[in-house]
Amino acid sequence: MVALPLSVSAVRPALAADTLSVKVGKPLQQAQSALAAHDYAKAMSAVNAAAAVPGKSDYEDYTINQMRAAVAAQSGDVAAASAAYDKLIASSRTPRDAKLQMMMAQATMAYTAKDYPRAVTGIERYLKAAGSNPAMETLLIQSYYLQQDFKNAARVQQAQIDAELKAGKVPAESQFQLLAACQTQLKDQSGLNHTYVQLVSAYPKPEYWALIIHGLIVNPRIPPGLQLDVYRIRLGAGVLTAPADFMDMTELAMQAGLPQLALDLMNAGYANGVLGKDAGAARQARLKALVVKTVADKKASIAADEAAALKAPSGNDLLTVGYNYVTFGQADKGLALMQQGIAKGPLDVNIAKLHLGLAQVAAGRNADAIATLKTVDGDNGARDIAQLWILKLTTAAKH
Repeated sequence: MVALPLSVSAVRPALAADTLSVKVGKPLQQAQSALAAHDYAKAMSAVNAAAAVPGKSDYEDYTINQMRAAVAAQSGDVAAASAAYDKLIASSRTPRDAKLQMMMAQATMAYTAKDYPRAVTGIERYLKAAGSNPAMETLLIQSYYLQQDFKNAARVQQAQIDAELKAGKVPAESQFQLLAACQTQLKDQSGLNHTYVQLVSAYPKPEYWALIIHGLIVNPRIPPGLQLDVYRIRLGAGVLTAPADFMDMTELAMQAGLPQLALDLMNAGYANGVLGKDAGAARQARLKALVVKTVADKKASIAADEAAALKAPSGNDLLTVGYNYVTFGQADKGLALMQQGIAKGPLDVNIAKLHLGLAQVAAGRNADAIATLKTVDGDNGARDIAQLWILKLTTAAKH
């Protein structure tokens, strides 16, 4: 009998019967020496010689697999190392912690060798046995991504982001960037917009604001009822700078039956130095005169508008009347009517909640606005706009 070499000693305390015969122990000692000299071919040949000995004990088979795994891993033979690890992992001799280490080694070797399908299988096996491990989850995401399985890469990345947010942590910037890259490949515009919202919330850089705004602009699912709100968040984010955009925004507010809001938005264009100059100044002045007249007319008719809205089948008219009351300085009455409109049933409850939140902002009730905006849901862009307003309001409250 020969003693077991230290480098391949059993991971559990050896039993009294756990010894190596000379026929097995000698080639394993040779394998160990060759491995130390980085002569991997000679080391594996010696391991194979030990494996060829007939009548081996379970302990001897186990020790041979240990050495085979060590030689294969160091020589970069992923398939051989993985096969040896599988046998060690299946053995009752290997304690749980050691099995997990072997699973991790299998997966990491496959990833390093750019064998991404094998890496995915190995990592998922490890995570199922060990539970959450951020480093291995990141490796799984990269393994999916590098074999262009963008759907699964996005799925795992989103789950990792959601878990970190739930735990009160801020996900790494690179996590959002990789998720956005996957969604771009998948042409998932709705998901991409939501990711940009999360990215801006965590890392409010100008280039990310531009990305989310662009995503809203080109999103084909944005309904007509949100076009004005897209302009307004662009204005709030400081990326609305073209005179034509201010004119379009003003006209949309007029079409929505909100002339005072239209006037306020147009005045912001004049205050920012965007309107009132160059060749468009005369047309802009004519539009402003029309808006001013419409504001006066609306103030005169608002009581009648309110009476008609109360009789309307949906809550949309009440939302418009209530918003006008807020812009005219009657916040309590206006907000109450808007809430009544939501309770009555608007055409789109999420757009209605978004507009209620913005009316609360106009009334200077930012805490109420944030609470309302947090209830906005759906996938038509209303939620994303609401999240941007929440970001804007909470950021402003910190300064």
